[in-house]
Amino acid sequence: MLLVYTHKITPRLNYIFKHYFVRILQIPVVFTTKVNEFVAHNGPKITYSKTALGSEFFIRSHDLLFEQGINDIDIHISKWDDVSCFFPAGESSSIPFDIFAAGFYLISRYEEYLPHVQDIHERFPAGESLAVKNGFIEKPVIDIWAYKFLELLKEKFPNYTYEDREFNLISTIDIDVAYAYKNKGIIRTVGGLINDILQLRFLNFWHRLLTIFNFKQDPFDTFNELLNIKNEYNVNTLFFFLVGDYTTFDKNISSSNTKFKSVIKSVADYAKVGLHPSYFTFKNMGKLKKEKLRLETIVNMPITFSRHHYLRLSIPETYQNLIDLDINEDYTMGYAKVPGFRASTCTPFYFYDLDFEIQTPLKIFPFAFMDVTLKDYLNLSPEQSLHKILELKEAVKQVNGTFITLFHNETLSENEVWKGWSTVYKTTVID
Repeated sequence: MLLVYTHKITPRLNYIFKHYFVRILQIPVVFTTKVNEFVAHNGPKITYSKTALGSEFFIRSHDLLFEQGINDIDIHISKWDDVSCFFPAGESSSIPFDIFAAGFYLISRYEEYLPHVQDIHERFPAGESLAVKNGFIEKPVIDIWAYKFLELLKEKFPNYTYEDREFNLISTIDIDVAYAYKNKGIIRTVGGLINDILQLRFLNFWHRLLTIFNFKQDPFDTFNELLNIKNEYNVNTLFFFLVGDYTTFDKNISSSNTKFKSVIKSVADYAKVGLHPSYFTFKNMGKLKKEKLRLETIVNMPITFSRHHYLRLSIPETYQNLIDLDINEDYTMGYAKVPGFRASTCTPFYFYDLDFEIQTPLKIFPFAFMDVTLKDYLNLSPEQSLHKILELKEAVKQVNGTFITLFHNETLSENEVWKGWSTVYKTTVID
């Protein structure tokens, strides 16, 4: 057990210390504001305050964990060896910056509460983030800081038994469009055929016809392949189904379609199924509730996890809505245009609501990359994409974190657009 002396115990302090010590480093932590209790403790202990009590392990505190609300904070990036850091702590501190205040700033998404210009989908732009601006978006710096901190703790308290956590991989699959050609109804099917002709896509026209008349499997119907990989290699795989009504941004099969319902049920028999809330659930609680109930009716079980379509995330409103609907886990934490770690950690964490200054029961699972980001936004080839993925994976392995991937069912289609990506997926989740 680690004992922390501080001049004031706050919800923010309790939250971020437990993320570092309990969730990342597997060290139980307790707090005290009593000097005599701290002095009498024989195990590992640190002081987190403005001044040290003596020659103990001391980290000079920034004011952030003792404040409430949102303030405009001036941040200057420096280095701790080769890792970016901020909130300098001065020479008396055992490490050169306030690791806890900096970690809280990043993981609470403090900067997303501050005024910012939204992108066309009303999202916080990756380019506005501290991590992207300062080049550490592809490093889970909170976890890296934690392990560097651990090495110093081991030097100071060598007799304490430290436990290691294990690397973990979670494969997540978004089903935006279950089928490329089939089960779309007469109007959409005829429209697709006409559009192929007008666009001179004769090969696509031929594939569409063959598929519609069951001479060829629909290229997006990769569910059996995904489930086979899951079962053969014991891959923790989660499927997120979009069951919203048809809109400009939501083009899945109708949730009333018998074949689509059958696919959802069959996948739910072998893997965990979550909700992929449609584009316009973003600020529409009624629509979100309707879609959750719709999916629950299909699978005949409670839906407890989600990821928003188009990664539409507005903090804290999106998370507050999910909490109100008894969603326990969310997987939206990541950027559409940039790979890496939006919250600067590869460890699942509980959402801290800065509006109410409380840790909520909603657990956030941050993903490391999305297939579309690499292929479309960065214009990488399958080989280049795999190289980038394995770099991110190695960064997570270095800190025994949780590596969460985001693919789509069509990624394995091996059609003209996704040629070579089946190998990318398999290599990512198997090796």
